[in-house]
Amino acid sequence: MMSGDGDDDDDELSSGGSGDEVHVINGHNKRIPTAPSGGSGPSRRRNRKAGGVAIVEAMLELAAASKMRAAALTKKNGDNLQDSSTSSIDLDLELDEMELVAAAAGYLYYQSLVNQPPGTSPSTRGTYLKDLLQGPVEDCREVLRMDKRLFHKLSDTFREQGLLRDTITVLVEEQVAIFLSIIGHNQRIRVIQERFHLSCETISRHFNNVLKAVKAVSRGFFQPPVLETHEDIVSSKRLYPYFKDCIGVIDGLKLLANLPIKDQPRFQNKKGILTQNVLVACNFDLEFIFVCPGWEGSINDSRILRAVLDDPNQNFPQPPKGKYYLVDRNYTNTEGFIAPYQGARYGPHEYHGARQMPQNAHDLFNHRHMCRSNVIQRSVSMLKTRFPILKSAPPYHFQVQRDLVIATCALHNFIKREDGAHDWLFAGEGKDAAAAEEEPRGEGEEEELELLHMDSTPRELVADSLRDSIAFTMWDDFMNKWEEW
Repeated sequence: MMSGDGDDDDDELSSGGSGDEVHVINGHNKRIPTAPSGGSGPSRRRNRKAGGVAIVEAMLELAAASKMRAAALTKKNGDNLQDSSTSSIDLDLELDEMELVAAAAGYLYYQSLVNQPPGTSPSTRGTYLKDLLQGPVEDCREVLRMDKRLFHKLSDTFREQGLLRDTITVLVEEQVAIFLSIIGHNQRIRVIQERFHLSCETISRHFNNVLKAVKAVSRGFFQPPVLETHEDIVSSKRLYPYFKDCIGVIDGLKLLANLPIKDQPRFQNKKGILTQNVLVACNFDLEFIFVCPGWEGSINDSRILRAVLDDPNQNFPQPPKGKYYLVDRNYTNTEGFIAPYQGARYGPHEYHGARQMPQNAHDLFNHRHMCRSNVIQRSVSMLKTRFPILKSAPPYHFQVQRDLVIATCALHNFIKREDGAHDWLFAGEGKDAAAAEEEPRGEGEEEELELLHMDSTPRELVADSLRDSIAFTMWDDFMNKWEEW
């Protein structure tokens, strides 16, 4: 599927690629080699161009000289030829072909020199990443969105599993750095071209190859939810024992989308904005446990969940009997998926002012439901803060846009699992930046709910009974023990 309008160089990222058809450097755990720095100013480009012209002229002169010499030999030995007329014509044609081949070879070589981006000589390639990995930790984190150890571990994983390979000019580490620079800063090819001294085609090919590699290993980064009660729930009097059987949170993530005109009506939300709807589920460790992107922005969240549950190929981690996910007001309250009460307050903005205290059991349940389920907003906010490409509609094919959602969520989990205690977003100063990204819950929900009013099914009755039991037990404890609400 073709993307919408965008820069020509960016559209190249949507083209497929199976890797460089060049010699492979054998070995494992290769690091960026040292290389002397080299300048690439106007004089260098002029010299390169002049050298190309000289090569073309020299090859043409060589072909012409060979033709003259052959003609002289033909005239001298004409009497010895059985058919001098025919042989002479054949020889002239053969020499003409030689001249054309020589000219074409010289021209192509000249073009390859002139069309190279500035600074693409072998002496300058790889120096940017080498300097970055040998520089301050903060610089690596800012550019690659992860620390050096994780970057090397990720690159080694791709190499060892045969998903990426070192080429004669670009090592695996540089390929991964190109990909992370694009998704971590939403940068265009021209910027990456100047930084890594590679052609647009090479950057595009490696971007697609790394995207495929991340998708290939992503299954190992998405783990089913843990069934034991999470420590954050056990340690909170407001949540335990009421939510002891909750194993995660589900929500719909709306991302801006870039689509061809013929597909745009299906992806327009109620505000006329082109979006793809992504079903996401996360645990209480801020890790994504399920991601299903690519749904039309016009489709209701509850319908998407229903379709995913009915499709065994989606491999959705179904909640066991007695366990459940928390869902928001866009979803039907049904067995395994507990939603807040309709008609009662829910969003944080509704608990301010004189009526901030809960008025009844439904109020109290909704407030604590919101406090526990906001973990998915925090996870999504950190995801967008680390990978800003998700904040815009990148000018790539829609399939690439879908794959980017899976890839970024997988990398989010990889970083959380490997370095969650020290990562700048999960543990440090990035928390404030992520908090600023959070969107208020509840916006535009009333329009969605119109689709959900229907007769209750047996599964919905089971969920209603469980929710009432939790809510009234919670309210009794609150009123009798004056617990913190």
